[in-house]
Amino acid sequence: MIKRVQLEFAIERLFKGKALIIFGGRQVGKTTFCEQLLVRVDRKTLRLNGDDADTRELLRQPNATLLRQIIGDHEILFIDEAQRIEEAGLLLKIIVDQIPEVQVIATGSSSFELAGSINEPLTGRKYVLQLSPFSFQELIQETDFLTERRLLEQRLVYGAYPEIVVKPQQAEEHLKLIAESYLYKDLFQLEKIKKPRLFQKIVKALALQVQNEVSSQEISRLVQADGKTVEKYIDLLEQAFVIFILPSYSRNVRNEIRKGKKIYFYDNGIINAITGNFNPVISRSDIGALWENYVVSERRKFLQQQNINAATYFWRTTQKQEIDYIEETSDELLAAEIKWNPKTKAKIPLTFKNAYPEAKTKLITPDNFYEFLK
Repeated sequence: MIKRVQLEFAIERLFKGKALIIFGGRQVGKTTFCEQLLVRVDRKTLRLNGDDADTRELLRQPNATLLRQIIGDHEILFIDEAQRIEEAGLLLKIIVDQIPEVQVIATGSSSFELAGSINEPLTGRKYVLQLSPFSFQELIQETDFLTERRLLEQRLVYGAYPEIVVKPQQAEEHLKLIAESYLYKDLFQLEKIKKPRLFQKIVKALALQVQNEVSSQEISRLVQADGKTVEKYIDLLEQAFVIFILPSYSRNVRNEIRKGKKIYFYDNGIINAITGNFNPVISRSDIGALWENYVVSERRKFLQQQNINAATYFWRTTQKQEIDYIEETSDELLAAEIKWNPKTKAKIPLTFKNAYPEAKTKLITPDNFYEFLK
């Protein structure tokens, strides 16, 4: 069983008077992560699942008396897929405030805003952890650096969902199943998606736009849909941890693009499942896009796992000068160009250097990417 980097983060935050909320897309291993956590803690645990109808009915109108009866002498209450429970935020708030001796651990495969916000009820009462498909760092801890480096081209095509890593011989079949049956389950269950076919067209259009700036207007024309509908579906995909957005970086330069955005997927395998292209890297015309998505998504995992507070962007001017990836923390500005061919001569535009002389710059290729992901 591959150990997750964030396990220690979670252990250190138990029994501190707050709920532990674990977000992440479907099939990324949230339940397995929690089982690893519970084994390490070794306390008497009550397990409930929000996907079960009887659990949802039991917890539909929570109160402290009822919850004490349900929990009994258990020290931990683990609720899997808690976003399916009505008033989940209130439920967790009651336990944290009125049954403080019980540690609540809850997972959600979408931001709870999809089913009712927990943010207001749990203000100051929760620790939050986001779980993604396996990271490069987690995989080299399980095997070794050389093995994982040799598997890089496989990761670019099939990604790193737990089931794909564990059963690579069935990767294509499982990725299609994830993309068709699991990935959007919450969105359909919650009836946010009124036109499934249109939704799938939008998802495919986004998968084909990786590496490029995304225009909702262009996608709306392509799929023949209203621009507001496209924006709504993009927002829902982000909440369900299928995609994430990099906005444009703009501070000093007059002709910087200020309202642009690029969209990346949390996992390369999902891109290829959506587009139906599992051809090997050597025959891919979109290898540049796959490589950029891999590097940016892996860097995002690294920031999450190390609990680093960083804002991420891309940079472009109206003259089409551009930088693939910008990362800003309280004490550092990083600009990175991401190229699949190590021999590519990539330069940071002089306009950017003059405007942001303090910025550190990097060229990320397959020869040095691991330095960026550790």
